[in-house]
Amino acid sequence: MEQSKYIDHTNLKATATYDDILNLCAEANKYHFASVCVNPTHVALAHQLLQGTDVLTCTVVGFPLGATPKEVKAFETTKAIADGADEVDMVINIGLAKSHRWDEVYEDIKAVVDAAHGVLVKVIIECCYLTDEEKVEACKMAVKAHADFVKTSTGFGTSGATVGDVRLMRKTVGDACKVKAAGGIRDLATFRKMIEAGADRIGCSCGAKIMEELLHE
Repeated sequence: MEQSKYIDHTNLKATATYDDILNLCAEANKYHFASVCVNPTHVALAHQLLQGTDVLTCTVVGFPLGATPKEVKAFETTKAIADGADEVDMVINIGLAKSHRWDEVYEDIKAVVDAAHGVLVKVIIECCYLTDEEKVEACKMAVKAHADFVKTSTGFGTSGATVGDVRLMRKTVGDACKVKAAGGIRDLATFRKMIEAGADRIGCSCGAKIMEELLHE
């Protein structure tokens, strides 16, 4: 796979402007990234800008805290897809995971997967708040709910992706789903470490910088 196709080119800032999204989509098209990842309010614009390109539109649900009811996450998913989202990154209910109420974590994920009707779903487990045992169980719930990916982080928690977490997630899910590393991946060296650890996709806001590093090796 081309290196650029690992990258979800991301701008999830509250302050992201119309011009920021224009620039994000232009960079994604220039480097042929897998997707742009934007907040739901920008999905329709990103979808419009990326029509006719090989770049998908990704958005987030229950973001960044994961603490909205599953019915609300399902509605967000339906609306995002109607606006043109090709992929949905949802945040699990972290409080339920910390309470070890795994049946409810499963139902939370399943509500989004069901609402997506086959559109690709990535499940953000926000590793920085979980023990290794909780990370494993959260990944198992994502697999059980037939999600397409498990993802390390929102980028808004206390820390982002680590090589150790990516390896643990890869080992847990096996071939049942894919792994996305996100949060704090700002250079080519870190990008490569995450892929070597088992990441199938990289979420970052520094995709253009990473590609320029790669092109000038």
